[in-house]
Amino acid sequence: MAWIVALIAVVVAVTAVVRSQNAARDANVAWARVELAERQAKAADARTTALTDEIRQLAQKRIPAAALALSHPSAPVPGLREAAEVDGGSARLLTEAVQAARAAVIEERQRVDAAARAAMRGTSAKIQSLLNQSQQLLHELQHEYDDPRILQLDFRNELALRRTQATAVLCDAWPGLARQNSPLVEIVLGAQSRVAGYERIKVANHLRDEWLAVVARAAEPLAIALAELLANATAYSHPDTDVQVTVQQSGGRGAFLVVDDAGIGMDDDALERARALLAGPSEVLLTELGDPPQTGFAVVGRLVVQYGLSCHIEPSPFGGMRTILRVPAHLLTVLEDDRSLSALAPKPVHAHTATTAAAEPEPAAEPEPAAEPEPAVKERNGLPSRRRRAPRPAPVRSAPAAIPAAPPPPRTPEQAEASWAALQQGTLSGRSAPASPPEAQHHDDKDGQDDRNDQGDDET
Repeated sequence: MAWIVALIAVVVAVTAVVRSQNAARDANVAWARVELAERQAKAADARTTALTDEIRQLAQKRIPAAALALSHPSAPVPGLREAAEVDGGSARLLTEAVQAARAAVIEERQRVDAAARAAMRGTSAKIQSLLNQSQQLLHELQHEYDDPRILQLDFRNELALRRTQATAVLCDAWPGLARQNSPLVEIVLGAQSRVAGYERIKVANHLRDEWLAVVARAAEPLAIALAELLANATAYSHPDTDVQVTVQQSGGRGAFLVVDDAGIGMDDDALERARALLAGPSEVLLTELGDPPQTGFAVVGRLVVQYGLSCHIEPSPFGGMRTILRVPAHLLTVLEDDRSLSALAPKPVHAHTATTAAAEPEPAAEPEPAAEPEPAVKERNGLPSRRRRAPRPAPVRSAPAAIPAAPPPPRTPEQAEASWAALQQGTLSGRSAPASPPEAQHHDDKDGQDDRNDQGDDET
């Protein structure tokens, strides 16, 4: 019987051990589950916190940076702060939110810009019409009154008209002026007359064909584009320096207008932006042009795209910038020789050379020997009479070697103004003179100070 009792005791002990082990295992499992739940809760809290931070960064930094990058492409747009704490679905949704906000901003800016363009286009057309009427009235006054202030007022009107034209072109309007086929050199002079500080612009004509002209549809757009480039060159160079304009002709590639200034130049970012604007981007928002708006290169880029021109900018050997405006061959023509160019138009360089060569005198011919004079004294009615001798030819000296004369400098606008004022004064004096000999009239030719400061020419 003892062994039975011992067996029962062993069984009871084993059962107790097994139960204790099962209880311990269950306790471990329960503890593990508790720890797992705690870890999962902590991870969920961390993900919630990370997602909250990402949403906060999305609202405060990422969306504003994405909107800023539309105007400044170099501005960085931050990404996710803690990408490991945000699952793939949440990260994708955050990225889509940035893209959706960017698209909404672009659409709204385009809508606002289109409305602004329409308003400015209508306003520019009205102002341009009024300025054209003022210009016509000023031209009539110049024929009636000899006052240099009228010329100054006409010049200010021309500056305002150029600004209005540039604004209209930037707002997708036509230049507002129709012209005939115009000589290229006269277009350059017309663009020069629209710029404050025009007396600093020096034009060198290197055309092989003096009558090279631009077709009617591209004449005024070319004048507007060149005027904007000249305004930029004069505005960003020292008033004591010249702006060089070279007109060249190149075979089948058309003609080139090269503008060199000795200004402050551009850094790499500004040069890259200028080249992008001159290339004629598909769309330029008015809000991207700064405050005040710098429209010069944007206007040139718009005309380049519309009329098939091309423009390139690079550092100039003079220390500033060099801008090359190319007119393709299909926009050029040759006029008949029967019309005359402007008196201020510079002559081609080769024409100066030919004129100098033609001006060299031929060797003087040897003088023929003078005939022997008749007797100086003879009898006439018993009285001596002296007969006039034939004039002795002056000795001819050998002509010295001809020194090529430098070509006369082109007339400045001030000289043209003084000549025109003198002509008008003489005409008025002749018409108002009485029948009796008029008294001497004294007229002081007074060149009014131009005050041609660079007001408003601040494009870049």
